[in-house]
Amino acid sequence: MNFKSLAFFLLLGLLSFCSTPKKPLPEVDQEFKTVLDAHGDWAKWVNAKAFSYTLFHETNLTQENHFFNLGSRKGRIDAANFQIGFDGEKVWISPNRAAFQGPSVQFYHNLYFNFFSIPYIFTDAGVKVTKTENRTLNGKSYDTFNVGFEDNVKGFNPKDTYIMLVDPETHRLEWVLYNLTFFNTPDTSLSAMKYEDYRNADGLVFPRLLTAYLLEGDSTTKIRSQVSFADVVLAEDELKESLFEMPEKYAVLAN
Repeated sequence: MNFKSLAFFLLLGLLSFCSTPKKPLPEVDQEFKTVLDAHGDWAKWVNAKAFSYTLFHETNLTQENHFFNLGSRKGRIDAANFQIGFDGEKVWISPNRAAFQGPSVQFYHNLYFNFFSIPYIFTDAGVKVTKTENRTLNGKSYDTFNVGFEDNVKGFNPKDTYIMLVDPETHRLEWVLYNLTFFNTPDTSLSAMKYEDYRNADGLVFPRLLTAYLLEGDSTTKIRSQVSFADVVLAEDELKESLFEMPEKYAVLAN
């Protein structure tokens, strides 16, 4: 199944949520709950089993369709020149490694899923969000939350750094300061991701734009990348396991 027909299937076939949560909400600190509440009915995220969206790279005008089962975090990315999949154990790419120009397929396969799913994803078991002293960025003071991870939290390393900067009036996420340790470099400097133009998706709000900046002190400088999102779908049924399985032909395990 190609990515166009898969996207069409998802848009037509995925079910929407009823308003009554099917399982209790995770226990979170009251300050963080205020942030979650400002992003909509987050019970829908807690009860969701599948998630999909379309991503556009604004720098080169390429498009990708991303699909995930939220419980297992199995995922698939369909682009014009490649497919990337995670079957729960291994990451693969089709038709070959040369089809993806980035430094690491394993790093990329859930990169934008993680950023796009903040703050909801920080309700996962093993994630601790703590309000700390306000932080100033580009001359504006923000409510500030540090994020910590226990071992074996899906998609995160305990050494990763995520700091959420929240608008004190709207209580919505405006920036994430981060340092990712995947490549084991000694660099501990932070980068900044800006969250803009929130749009409603069946009761939850997601940013239409994510823009990554270099960070110097308390100011952002050069833009590193920008992506936009559309066609956000949350579903109460998991996607078929076969969508995440490595094809028997024209696919390789990814580094």
